[in-house]
Amino acid sequence: MGNVWGFTISLNWGIVYFKVPVRRGNVDRRTFQDRRKQPTPALSRHTFFGRRRTIRRETDCSKTVYIDRYSAFIFFFIVLTLGLNVLDSLFTIMILDLTGVELNPVVRSAIDLYGHQFWIWKFAIVSFSLVLLCLHSKFRAVQGIIVSLSSIYLTVVLYQIVLLTYL
Repeated sequence: MGNVWGFTISLNWGIVYFKVPVRRGNVDRRTFQDRRKQPTPALSRHTFFGRRRTIRRETDCSKTVYIDRYSAFIFFFIVLTLGLNVLDSLFTIMILDLTGVELNPVVRSAIDLYGHQFWIWKFAIVSFSLVLLCLHSKFRAVQGIIVSLSSIYLTVVLYQIVLLTYL
């Protein structure tokens, strides 16, 4: 039937009657023009105080969008990765004090440059990277990347625990 709106005005004995406009049919009334002049930035005031937690429309699921609030799933894995990063740094220092050797060449060069303060730089770099991943968590591959990073850190920390028990 389509989207039919109409006003009916009738004059009966000098009285004007108006019928309320009625929409007939099940038609989507949204306009598909974006009313914003530019997309929402990745970092804005809505990042911490916004209301959007998920994508609401099926048509928007095919797009990559930013949201204002993040799920407990993402929060758990971000905090887990940060905690494992701190444990990795602590265990690395302990293993190096027990005459161990750092296998990662990037971390080894950071240890050579900064000594035992390398963990500050490592924590800052990992934290910044996790913030960027959190902001982009609704992109298709990012949630898998976050979980994979947590798994890798968990494996490294467990390996370091085994090394510390046998050194």
